[in-house]
Amino acid sequence: MKRFWKIGGLVVLLLGGLANTVYTPTNRQFDILKNIEIFTALYKEVNTYYVDDLDPGKLMRTGIDAMMESLDPFTNYISESDIEGYRFLTEGRYHGIGAVSEKMGEYVTITELYQDQPADKAGLKVGDKIVEIDGKSAFGRTTDQVNEILRGYPGSSVELTIDRPGEKNKVKVRLVRGEVSVPNVPYSGMVSNDIGYIALTTFTRQAGQNVGNALKELKSENPALKGVIFDLRGNGGGLLSEAVNVSNVFIPRNELVASTKGKVKDWDRSFKTLNEAVDLDIPLVVLINKNSASASEIVSGVMQDYDRGVLLGQRSYGKGLVQNTRDLGYNAKVKMTTAKYYIPSQRCIQSVEYEDGEPVHIPDDKRAVFKTRNGRKVLDGGGISPDVYIKKPTEEGILKSLMEDHLIFDYVSQFCAENPEVAPVEEFHFQDFSGFLSFLKERNFEYESETEIMLQKLLVKSTTEGINLETNIQAIQQKIENAKQDELQAHKDEIIDLIEKEIASRYFYQRGKVQMGLRNDEEIQEAITIINTPARYKEILSMQ
Repeated sequence: MKRFWKIGGLVVLLLGGLANTVYTPTNRQFDILKNIEIFTALYKEVNTYYVDDLDPGKLMRTGIDAMMESLDPFTNYISESDIEGYRFLTEGRYHGIGAVSEKMGEYVTITELYQDQPADKAGLKVGDKIVEIDGKSAFGRTTDQVNEILRGYPGSSVELTIDRPGEKNKVKVRLVRGEVSVPNVPYSGMVSNDIGYIALTTFTRQAGQNVGNALKELKSENPALKGVIFDLRGNGGGLLSEAVNVSNVFIPRNELVASTKGKVKDWDRSFKTLNEAVDLDIPLVVLINKNSASASEIVSGVMQDYDRGVLLGQRSYGKGLVQNTRDLGYNAKVKMTTAKYYIPSQRCIQSVEYEDGEPVHIPDDKRAVFKTRNGRKVLDGGGISPDVYIKKPTEEGILKSLMEDHLIFDYVSQFCAENPEVAPVEEFHFQDFSGFLSFLKERNFEYESETEIMLQKLLVKSTTEGINLETNIQAIQQKIENAKQDELQAHKDEIIDLIEKEIASRYFYQRGKVQMGLRNDEEIQEAITIINTPARYKEILSMQ
């Protein structure tokens, strides 16, 4: 610690001396150096004299995080312990156990396993609740805290104590960490006799090559292939270079994909395709949703700007910012926004407002108009708008409540505990909806609709204003209750679809979930219809 303060004092003296000898009080550089000196002095004083013992690293991290939070949501400090998570986002691999988890209640629970990775090989199951790690309680720990422990060098081991659905006693599992690699194209195949499908989940290394290979394989195995559905739903982005490579699968060499503009003009760049396309002409439908972001928006925006394919789904996230990392020493980095990117029409799809880290919706009449190559009108800001919009039932209402309360997840955990095996994806059909309803009853599931919430606000407001609406509101509440009794049955098909996808993911991993989802997917069916109707496909791409 003494050595730390000697070094810190020396830094302060050097910075202070530099400020006194080189800069004037009106100079911006002087302000920067002055505030660094103040920050260092404050850090030293608090650590030395605060009434309780402090963790210097934790205190500094709090200050750094607060500083980053004052900027955009994508500028972050990456500590040495966060490096593995950063590697996964950029490379699709990391050192760890190969599982996804989420905090449910007071414990972190395994929500997804990657096939043939350490966690899968050791016998962990989706639904396992981590109650101890190396003999120490995991009660109350956050997902990040648990993941920080589970990641580590290949060959090192960790012992987990698991509370597993269907098991009375706790289960101990010893895992040997490894190099975890997750495919960015988990599934490609045919969704009808002559229409292919490719799913891309992240823009990690070789994404363009993998998408290109998937398309080549579809064409080779299906000579009569007459269209492709390219699924970018839920794809949060990744490497800009791979966005260029993925675009290059469908558009020719030397076409502009994106340009970046920032404060440092020397860093402004334009990114063009470098190779020959795999296929320039095959009809293409690109699926996007509100969780399609960054590189996904570049690719979908490029397809739209060049009128290369039809976009179908919901408006995308709205992230038009470029991040670069800078080394800070001690294996730490800062990932900061250095520019905005612009797609071929020269529009930027960046949302300008955020609330709780999420983009705020921008009305169309406040977005600037640009033109595609065919002259179609497209808008900037707030994400990419699809050419064909389809409302998702899970975005609101009772389905959203079932998902957020993890009731489908918990029911499937119980189902798997009672069913060691199920039929292959192509043959499996969930047929025990009454059993699911009984499960909800056992869990005392109560769903409060948006209408009920608004009604309660109206009751409070009317009461404060001296207006007696209680009798009227009670009558409306009874109508709502009657409607809610039928809502589960009204959404039976959508609920079964969610259950089937969750079951498929447990037995057949990510590939099985994607494959199962194709069967009842309204957007897939609409995409097939569009490709099978050439006149409509051309009309969409030529509408002014």
